[in-house]
Amino acid sequence: MKLKRNIILGNPSLYLLNFILILSFFLFNNINSSEIQEGSRTDLKILDKISSKNELIKLQNGNEFVYKDLAIKSMKCTNSEFDDNPEIKAYIQVRDLTQEARDNVFVFNGWMFSSSPSIAPFDHPVYDIWLVSCY
Repeated sequence: MKLKRNIILGNPSLYLLNFILILSFFLFNNINSSEIQEGSRTDLKILDKISSKNELIKLQNGNEFVYKDLAIKSMKCTNSEFDDNPEIKAYIQVRDLTQEARDNVFVFNGWMFSSSPSIAPFDHPVYDIWLVSCY
C-alpha cells in the first residue's frame, strides 16, 4: 500500500502579495528616513545666570558669533520631522574668551539636542545655552 502525503505548499499569489507588502514596507521606511532636513541657520537661547536675562541669537552655520565673553560657532544643524515633536540637533563649538589659551580650548564642542539638553550639557559658571531651532 502506497502512502499519500498531503503537503500544501501554499498559494503562489499569496507569496507574491507578501513579498510586495514587505518590499513596500522597506521602501516606505527609506522615504521617511530622508525627511531629515539640514538647515543653514541655528537659533540658540543664552541665559546669563548673574543677571537672569536671556537672549535669542541667530547663527549662520559656519560663522562665529561673539556674545560677551563667549565665541559661539554652529557647524551643522539638522531637523527631523518623524512625529509631532521633531528632534533638532546641532554641532556647536563654544570658546571662553576670558581664558588665556582661548584659541585652543573649547568650553563646549559637540552635538546639542533640543529635546534632551542634559545628554551633552553646556557647563559654564556664568552662561547657559539651549538649542531652540534649525532652519
